[in-house]
Amino acid sequence: MSIRLGYQMPYFGYAASPRELFPQVIAQAQEAEAAGFDAVLLMDHFYQVYGQPEDWMLEAYTALAGLATVTERIQLATLMTCNTYRNPALLAKIVTTLDVISGGRAALGIGAGWFEQEHIGYGFEYGSFTERFQRLDEALQIISPMLRGQRPTFQGKWYRAENAINEPQVRADLPILLGGGGEKRTFGLAARYADHLNILCHTTDLPHKLTTLRQRCEEAGRDPQTLETSVRAVVVVDEDGDRARRLAREFVQRDLVVVISPDSVFAGAPDDVAEQVQRRILDHGVDGIIVNMVANGHEPGILELAGKALRPLVHR
Repeated sequence: MSIRLGYQMPYFGYAASPRELFPQVIAQAQEAEAAGFDAVLLMDHFYQVYGQPEDWMLEAYTALAGLATVTERIQLATLMTCNTYRNPALLAKIVTTLDVISGGRAALGIGAGWFEQEHIGYGFEYGSFTERFQRLDEALQIISPMLRGQRPTFQGKWYRAENAINEPQVRADLPILLGGGGEKRTFGLAARYADHLNILCHTTDLPHKLTTLRQRCEEAGRDPQTLETSVRAVVVVDEDGDRARRLAREFVQRDLVVVISPDSVFAGAPDDVAEQVQRRILDHGVDGIIVNMVANGHEPGILELAGKALRPLVHR
């Protein structure tokens, strides 16, 4: 498993009607596959994060199963699954079923969860920051062995499982992705359980974050080279670089709450964006990039531009 270039599809408000929506989602996934992206990743949310909460949002695993039937090579995952929304054994079963449907192309992206409004609206227990990470730790003690052909028995504070069976499986190494920037909890869990860590931070903090991650791996008795890393970035690319920068400015002004900082936005013509990604992310030693193209990724041809510009940087 390797995700050096991922496409996160976070927004679904561009279709004229619900009936026209999923064909446009399919078109993006197929264009990303043709453009050389390694993975398509959906957000695991029930309310829209970009724009208004009532703007359209698809349930992630149902949508990924649909995409599995119309793609051939590209990996399928969430960035990230909210652990508090599903029983961990059930989640292991869901992602394994996606792996079967896709012929071995699923990955489990998972995090502790953060969107309190969704928890309230859907009746999920939110809990404290510490409690959500306790839940995630316990969940991974059930999920990880289930994805590797084992039948775990576990009794914790939050979850339990007894000889949990997970069949059929097409492989015993379905990859786990974690996401976040917490140097103690998130990095510690990644060192213990993950195949891939999507680091959430300002790009200027990457050298420190990577150093700390190596320390967490060494503390866990793990070779840091076995943990792949990426950064999520908002990318706005267009042959007309001025248009791309204008769209990026409009996006930041509208949705600053979900942007770490303007530092995480990369906008311009393809060559300009590639230079920025290389200098501000990859030169620090990060393995790959997951691009969120919320401003114009749904426009035909944009993903092809992005793939041509970015894939050579991460697949040499």
